[in-house]
Amino acid sequence: MQDSPETGLPARRAAARAYAETLQRGRPLDQTLASQPDFKRLDPRDRAFARLIGATALRRKGQIGAALSEFLERPLPDNAIHAMALLETAAAQMIFLETPPHAAVGATVTLMGERKETERYKSLANAVLRKVGQNADSLSHLAPVETNLPVWLMVGWTDAYGEEAMPGLAESWMGEPPLDLTLKDPAEAAQRATALDAECLPTGSLRLARAPRDLTRLEGFADGAWWVQDAAAAIPARLLGDLTGKRALDLCAAPGGKTMQLAAAGAEVTALDRSESRLKRVEENLARTGLSAAMVKADAAKWTPPDGALFDAVLLDAPCTATGTLRRSPDVAWAKSPEDVAALARTQTAMIRHAASLVAPGGSLVYCTCSLQPDEGEAIVRAFLAEHPEFQTAAADASGLGLPDEAVTLDGWVRTRPDFWAERGGMDGFFAARMNKSRSAGV
Repeated sequence: MQDSPETGLPARRAAARAYAETLQRGRPLDQTLASQPDFKRLDPRDRAFARLIGATALRRKGQIGAALSEFLERPLPDNAIHAMALLETAAAQMIFLETPPHAAVGATVTLMGERKETERYKSLANAVLRKVGQNADSLSHLAPVETNLPVWLMVGWTDAYGEEAMPGLAESWMGEPPLDLTLKDPAEAAQRATALDAECLPTGSLRLARAPRDLTRLEGFADGAWWVQDAAAAIPARLLGDLTGKRALDLCAAPGGKTMQLAAAGAEVTALDRSESRLKRVEENLARTGLSAAMVKADAAKWTPPDGALFDAVLLDAPCTATGTLRRSPDVAWAKSPEDVAALARTQTAMIRHAASLVAPGGSLVYCTCSLQPDEGEAIVRAFLAEHPEFQTAAADASGLGLPDEAVTLDGWVRTRPDFWAERGGMDGFFAARMNKSRSAGV
């Protein structure tokens, strides 16, 4: 960590600004940081430091609030957004990142003086943060880890997974996650694991303990041997089984991980996304790995193939709240709301219905989301199956997929959680269900 107020000042400024904007406007932390000209001028080490500060403050928001309230005589006014952001990011550094108090306090007081709206809080920041620094060790345990969750997530997850699961779920996104890779050729797993000093997971993904600063320098990147993809995110495409010579459609394809899985499995792939820039990213990933797919820019809820030909396999990774990815995107907890869940559920319902119309008789549909909210997973599939008797669940095999037994529900659907494999670094929360269409459908 940075050890003086001067050397880390630009990084701390960027972190506090991005943190405030993420909370105020619901923008992703990385997007908010990248939009700052000053952030772009930082060297890689300082950019990483800024992101770590912002992400830690988001992950530990409840505990940080409890710590500061010990020394604030009264809460700051609601409009003191930037002042509060500076206090909270400074507390995050001292309590959870082991930053020397003199560095965090000195830099924060300096930053308070840079803006007219925060200058009045310089003395308060100096007094409060000095006390935080003096008591940092005890403050980290002042409030339970569950207090870092917004109330709506706490209530929803308790209802869905039980009170006993909450400490593990809350703890699962408190630190930086490991980096998972999907191999183009699974037969190379042992060789690639040795070259990368990686763990070969039961699912076949490779796991590095931490992400390097420059992925392009990793063994196998240049020759397209792998791509970055969380171990849980690699499961939905695998539910489709042997795809050799089959026509497969990847709806909402960007950034391309599942498209590459389908292509590597021998399918003739069509990759669809409504964003041209995101499709370009898919193309770039395909080019690096030497895989191919037909690109289609269209709305996944409306597109139909010009020739009317249906697909043997359709994979719908539907837009969702992404609450299963808090380990990598802690801003999601504060950017989303129950209203978002309801709105997205309506979109997901429309999309799965349309996706079903693109499946050939005897073909398969996989529906998945990276959300922990049952309303975006189990409820969508349950309602779909009730409306479409021509589709039946193809039950997932936990051992065959390399997943814990509890990752497959009684309905035969996959439900991974961030607290699974805690000793290995966890996994993203995903829901996925494969449904097979009757061969007689439409006859």
